[in-house]
Amino acid sequence: MSGPQAELHDLIRNTLKANAGVMSLVTEVYDAIPKGNWKEPEAYISFGPTDVVDDDAECITGGLYTVQIDCWSREVGSYYCKEIVDAVKAALHDIDAELPTHGLTQMRVVARRVFADPDGKTMHGVVAVEALIEEDVETV
Repeated sequence: MSGPQAELHDLIRNTLKANAGVMSLVTEVYDAIPKGNWKEPEAYISFGPTDVVDDDAECITGGLYTVQIDCWSREVGSYYCKEIVDAVKAALHDIDAELPTHGLTQMRVVARRVFADPDGKTMHGVVAVEALIEEDVETV
C-alpha cells in the first residue's frame, strides 16, 4: 500500500501520459524538469507543490488534495502554453478513476493560469487540480 499523495501523483502522471491530446503538445511529463539546456522549442509538464487539508468525517479519514501541474513552453507568445493548459484540464477534470488503496471521491481542475516566466523566454502555465480522497479504503 502506498500513501494517497503517491497514488494521486501516479494517477495524474499516467493519465496525462496516456492522453494523446496532451502528449501531442509536450515532449514529456516529469516529476521535475531535468536540469540542463532546453531543446527549443520543446514543451514540458512537471509537478509543482501538493497541499493537503484534512477533511475527516465520522468514521472516515480523508483529505482535500490540491496538486499543482506546471506547463512549460518556449514557443513565442502565450497561445501554445494555453493550449497545453487546456489539454491538461480536458484530460483530468472530473474523470472517473480509482486509486489502488484509497477512495477517489472526486477530482476536478479548479484553476488555470498562464504567464511569462521571469527568464523572459519561457511561458509558464499552472493547473490546480483538487482531489477529495478517502484514505485507506481498499477499492475492488
